[in-house]
Amino acid sequence: MAPLSRYRHLRRATLALAAVGALVAGVLTGAGTSQAATSQPCDIYAAGGTPCVAAHSTTRALYGSYNGALYQVRRASDNATRDVGLLAAGGVANAATQDSFCANTSCLITIIYDQSGRGNHLTQAPPGGFSGPAPGGYDNLADASLAPVKVGGSKAYGVFVAPGTGYRNNNTNGVAKGDQPEGMYAILDGTHYNGGCCFDYGNAETNSRDNGNGTMETIYFGNIKVWGYGTGNGPWVMADLENGLFSGINAGYNANDPSVSHRFLTAIVKGEPNHWSIRAGNAASGSLSTYYNGARPNVSGYNPMKKEGAIILGIGGDNSHGSAGTFYEGVMTSGYPTDATENAVQANIVAAGYTTYSGGGGVLTPGSTVSLRATTACCTTRYINHSGATVATGVVSSSSSATDKANASWIVRAGLANSSCVSFESKNTAGSYLRHQNYQLYLQGNDGSALFAADATFCPEAGKNGQGNSFASSNFPTRYLRHYGNNVYIASNGGSNTFDATNLWADDVSWVVSAPWTP
Repeated sequence: MAPLSRYRHLRRATLALAAVGALVAGVLTGAGTSQAATSQPCDIYAAGGTPCVAAHSTTRALYGSYNGALYQVRRASDNATRDVGLLAAGGVANAATQDSFCANTSCLITIIYDQSGRGNHLTQAPPGGFSGPAPGGYDNLADASLAPVKVGGSKAYGVFVAPGTGYRNNNTNGVAKGDQPEGMYAILDGTHYNGGCCFDYGNAETNSRDNGNGTMETIYFGNIKVWGYGTGNGPWVMADLENGLFSGINAGYNANDPSVSHRFLTAIVKGEPNHWSIRAGNAASGSLSTYYNGARPNVSGYNPMKKEGAIILGIGGDNSHGSAGTFYEGVMTSGYPTDATENAVQANIVAAGYTTYSGGGGVLTPGSTVSLRATTACCTTRYINHSGATVATGVVSSSSSATDKANASWIVRAGLANSSCVSFESKNTAGSYLRHQNYQLYLQGNDGSALFAADATFCPEAGKNGQGNSFASSNFPTRYLRHYGNNVYIASNGGSNTFDATNLWADDVSWVVSAPWTP
């Protein structure tokens, strides 16, 4: 019986490898939408004998035959909702649906649909061990427009997670429990992270609380060092297994887990009885590397695992919500995927063609100097300027003094808290940046703190009124740079503050990026 059993196991593995090999060949020879229509990541996992039990993406289909909705958005102007689907079956998101529906207002992502057919959708995370900042202790929802990218040449949007944002499903179907085997991958923005707990995607507790060692198995990405870390200063891909971020058999430091900096990052965690692995790579090119492959951590409680089967995104298992990151797509599987299967998935991801998006608004090249002009009809000669620490809008023209011109000129820097966004350094006060405090803008010197970096980072998108750019606060992403009464604030589209007024909001938060008044 034993030799026959081993033969059957080997034969199954050989057939699965052959099936994956055929799909790899299709991925490598296909191109554009023709490739997308034949096989996608979940088709590859199924061919390898480890089918997807959850498939989440706001950018593209994860099955070649999928032609349903990717996600739902809700707009601020009237609380109406709209599903965002695909340009074609197996293809890329139809971003024009979101753009037209959310024009002249703002939108939040309310649902990230599960493409597997099991109904494992992700929605607003409820309170648990920690309460979120939204009403009822729920977490915030992501601003739908803050993570634009291109996939295969077409515009799409990711999920921009600021601290306080989180998604969850505590009542899932088919997700691994106990010590059952599973795999998962996520495509992330490798430049958007922080040291808060915890930017996770994967398997977590079903009551939103810390239920002890081994009750989670998720992908973690960030640079926190409290529970574990790798080489360099981070960020690192690690596994959140509850009460520990692990990158090897030992708790704490593991030298084989490198810092990563890919703009588009493939991150993988997979586990089975007393065996697990971390793999990662550049989602835009090349192959995967294995950072760990071995036994479960040598700390009590992680062997056997006690996974509970909930799914989280952007938060910890107990609803810790101090993290930041950007998610584009991810899946969870039944069974422990082979490296060959994951290599084929990586080839598919690379072929999908993730690239940065720079359309809409003016050019914001780090190192360049610009001026920011209001677009509201009353104020088209007014620019963001400073007088000492005070930031306001003021009229600037060719006849203005050299000082006034210099005060209205800003050096564009890569975002201090997120290099996918921007920060604005004063042209004539080196080392001082636009930053918000109590929602109002000031000019202050960079003190090197994480809080300053977050307060001084703004994420550009096409102007809400169709002109120029709008700039969302990195750490309050539903708030945008707005002029109101000639002062400058970060303002939401409606709220308790006078500067949150809905009247003229889209105009007031739209700025033309122009040539600087001073070179």
